[in-house]
Amino acid sequence: MSETSGTPRRGSVRRVLIAVLGTLSLAAAAATAATLPANASAPTPPAGWSQVFVDDFTGTAGSGVNTTNWQYTTGTSYPGGPANFGTGEVETMTSSTSNVALDGNGNLLITPRRDASGNWTSGRIETRRTDFQPAAGGKLRIESRMQLPNVTGAAAKGYWPAFWALGAPYRGNYQNWPAVGELDIMENVQGLNTEWATMHCGTNPGGPCNETSGIGGNTPCTGTTCQAGFHTYAMEWDRSTSTEEVRFYLDGLNFHTVRANQVDATTWANATNHGYFIILNVAMGGGFPGAFGGGPDSGTEPGHPLVVDYVQVLQSAGGGGGTTPPPTGNRDAYSAIQAESYDSQSGVVSETTTDTGGGQDIGTIANGDYALYKGVNFGSSAATQFHGRVASGAAGGVSGLVEVRLDSRTSTPVASFALANTGGWQSWRTVPANMSSVTGTHDVYLTFTSGQPADFVNVNWFDFGH
Repeated sequence: MSETSGTPRRGSVRRVLIAVLGTLSLAAAAATAATLPANASAPTPPAGWSQVFVDDFTGTAGSGVNTTNWQYTTGTSYPGGPANFGTGEVETMTSSTSNVALDGNGNLLITPRRDASGNWTSGRIETRRTDFQPAAGGKLRIESRMQLPNVTGAAAKGYWPAFWALGAPYRGNYQNWPAVGELDIMENVQGLNTEWATMHCGTNPGGPCNETSGIGGNTPCTGTTCQAGFHTYAMEWDRSTSTEEVRFYLDGLNFHTVRANQVDATTWANATNHGYFIILNVAMGGGFPGAFGGGPDSGTEPGHPLVVDYVQVLQSAGGGGGTTPPPTGNRDAYSAIQAESYDSQSGVVSETTTDTGGGQDIGTIANGDYALYKGVNFGSSAATQFHGRVASGAAGGVSGLVEVRLDSRTSTPVASFALANTGGWQSWRTVPANMSSVTGTHDVYLTFTSGQPADFVNVNWFDFGH
């Protein structure tokens, strides 16, 4: 939930339609699912982890939060900070228990409300502690079990709940974003059944972290929608590996990872060489909802809370010597690698394909997007060819490059080909490209570069050849 814009790039109408259609189908499947109750307490830390912060939100119904743990942020900005918290959101944050209160059943409720004049209020709380970071060689996990505001469709227009963390140097400065780092563990807009997770860093606009979009990924809630039931949202910041990384999880499944080698060393150090503080809030309107249809209007229903069961922070001291084993080679470079089987991504969306063999492809791909495929084994005989199964319905004059990079999103491409309209988003062709000789096992990044912001390619699968 970026402080200066809060607008991950969702500029394509086609992207929005795919996300909405996917949400509607999941919502229909889960329409009769029962909402799960709050747990009595946060789960016991697993072996090797210790709990360094927890709030189970137990207390009398209608009471405020524990101010030993939390502080309220009120108004429409930080003192001297950008207006509307830099995101364009329209609510006024308050400490009133009508906006921020315990429910008496072990939950925190952050509830946006609208008065008779159409003015919105809501709540935003932040941990007093600003020292959450992993020790050298260790790991830190920030997690929460929560149910997002149970409102969808037109009634959800403008809703923007978030669970996130900001670099400690931001507190009291309010002008050094995004260099000090931001970790968006969970963001959601417009009642869509999608969680977005993002790391913000570097400079704005653009820079090594693609601001104001940041380095982001997204995934749907399964079983029940994000709105219909509780789910666990988490981030692990890992300094035990040879390359430091931040991993994002939904219900225990890692769906997005950001590694230190994706940006330059100075950018990473500026974003991570300090502690963080944690934030829970529900904004109304702003840039992110604006990309999905706009802010609240007369049809938006107030009164739907973000329901938070617990927040806890765990730490693992590590002890593996700061090394990590090489990739396992669990992907064969010479067999088709399905594009939707990525380990992490930014900007792409999986969708059903009509290509031969069926299944899914990845689409809504534009400049700056990428997908990561870990542990691709090229063997000892050098690969010299790259083949991509691609389609495009891009408008006239719109084209871009499909690139292969090894082990870092910013390394020099070892292969690439250009693509323009192929006759439609499901009009497929296999495009070959020569490649620099590659042997051994590598993490493969498909990156996408274009001179303009429009979507230009879908990818079904890719492989390599001798």
